[in-house]
Amino acid sequence: MNGWVVLLWSFVAALVLIIAGIFGSLVVMGRITLFPDSGPTTAPTPVETGVVDTTYSVMVLNATPDEGLDAQMRDELLNAGWAADSVFASDSASKDFTTTTVYYVGDEDELAAIGLARLIGGADVQQNDFYASQNTTDGKQLVVVIGLDRSASAPATKGATPAP
Repeated sequence: MNGWVVLLWSFVAALVLIIAGIFGSLVVMGRITLFPDSGPTTAPTPVETGVVDTTYSVMVLNATPDEGLDAQMRDELLNAGWAADSVFASDSASKDFTTTTVYYVGDEDELAAIGLARLIGGADVQQNDFYASQNTTDGKQLVVVIGLDRSASAPATKGATPAP
């Protein structure tokens, strides 16, 4: 019986040495990292919510075949606090503008444009000075171009290139 115990202990010792050797080899080869470096932590980027600034004049252009969308948008802005003489509504020469977009001129106008886009239920926001020459108020102005995404009668046309 004493011989069997010694044989059992020798098998256990051999097994421990084999496992330790395999583990050591994997560590040396770099397949196992004992103390892994903590990965870079990524902080979530803040989403800019913008500000609703009623000191801006707003030009609303209806670039859809639907009549009256510009007047509805104007009424929505008046109900949100804009003065009646600072919101202008008109039809656009284009009737196939794909996505409703709020345009602003300078970097300092971006937060107001984002706030206006959120106020009207979501819209793209782009910097473009195309409408700057049409600003008759000599003040700060944003331009909302209503696109086919707000149209009830016209399906959105794929591939239509919106002009600013």
